[in-house]
Amino acid sequence: MSDAQDHKQKMQQQQAAQRAKVAELRDPEKGLVLVHTGNGKGKSSSAFGVVIRALGWKQKVGVVQFIKGKWITGERQFFDRLGEVTWHTMGEGFTWDTQDRDRDIAAAEAAFGKARDMMASGDYDLVVMDEINIALRYDYLKVEDVIAGLEGRAKGTTAVLTGRDAKPELCDYADLVTEMTEVKHPFHAGIKAQRGVDF
Repeated sequence: MSDAQDHKQKMQQQQAAQRAKVAELRDPEKGLVLVHTGNGKGKSSSAFGVVIRALGWKQKVGVVQFIKGKWITGERQFFDRLGEVTWHTMGEGFTWDTQDRDRDIAAAEAAFGKARDMMASGDYDLVVMDEINIALRYDYLKVEDVIAGLEGRAKGTTAVLTGRDAKPELCDYADLVTEMTEVKHPFHAGIKAQRGVDF
């Protein structure tokens, strides 16, 4: 048997095995919970890729951003121009400079209230909670409240939660958890965040 024939036979066997696995899978008949976490870049970028995929299927999408505040981001500008995504940004973002914890808690709770209402409404196929894990990390939100909100979502609504340091309870609850791992980052070489790449 030639190398080409051997390769073709191996690929056909792998393809048959993959098809058999797929045939055994079931449709969950409900929306999923996806968590994008880790210290590497790409958590929000991946979530917005899911948004694009959902829009491609003419699904209704909502986004609630928990940190960005008044930041001007490429994704927000793009989706605003497209006009097909319901978008909410949490006030002014966190009060990194003033450290006003009460204000941060109130803003995070208001943002999650908006996300919870969107998930429960049945109007959205996908709701992205961008950087919600940061609000959880600083205890601006209670993980049990977030999980209760996820439990209360409409049957067909998928939720994506992004941000580093996702709570273990949230990871246990989720259907999919992806941890982005930093291998190398330009910041460590003294290069600032780049428009169109980082924001």
